[in-house]
Amino acid sequence: TTATATATATATKWALRGTGYEYCNCDFGCGCNFGGFPNSKDGSCRAFIGFEIATGSAGGVDLSGVKCGAVVDWPKAIHEGNGKCAFVVDPATTDAQVEMLAQIFTGKLGGMPWELLGPTFEVVGLVKAKITVEGEGRKRTFRAEGVGEGRGDTFKNPVTGEEHLANVELPTGFIWTKGECGQGTFSASSNGVSIGAEKSNWILYEFDWSNA
Repeated sequence: TTATATATATATKWALRGTGYEYCNCDFGCGCNFGGFPNSKDGSCRAFIGFEIATGSAGGVDLSGVKCGAVVDWPKAIHEGNGKCAFVVDPATTDAQVEMLAQIFTGKLGGMPWELLGPTFEVVGLVKAKITVEGEGRKRTFRAEGVGEGRGDTFKNPVTGEEHLANVELPTGFIWTKGECGQGTFSASSNGVSIGAEKSNWILYEFDWSNA
């Protein structure tokens, strides 16, 4: 029953803290953060996202140090669903860790933001690929070997060429509350989900998620 499923989900406590990397095909800032709809050229939301979990656990499984990511393609706004998602985990990730992450990211264990995001996409595959993160601050590159990479950079002042820094604050944001924005170029493909964009939205953020 639904009640039993809910009880089981809430009985498995999870919490994740770390750094998130979000490269998407929206124009700078990402319309989803402002009005709930993508401001990409075709109204879709295509994103290559990465997570470095600094500290975390779920149901007694330690998730600290795990690196993972996802290649996601929603044809329209995220909340309108019909998305396809291919998850990526570093080869060092154990089966027990993968199982817990799968339950968290598909929303089965409740907790924000995944209880909202999980139902909006179909998981089409899982691939193990070496994940590396290079660079500092907004000039960060998130790479999954054989899958793709996102290269982040700062905005540039069109007159002087100097770096132009911009942040987005979302006091009630459920994915992140402070995003360090820039321009990113990404390309990624896995399990039939193929995405990419040049000099589009890129956001670096810290996350603190749980179902507590």
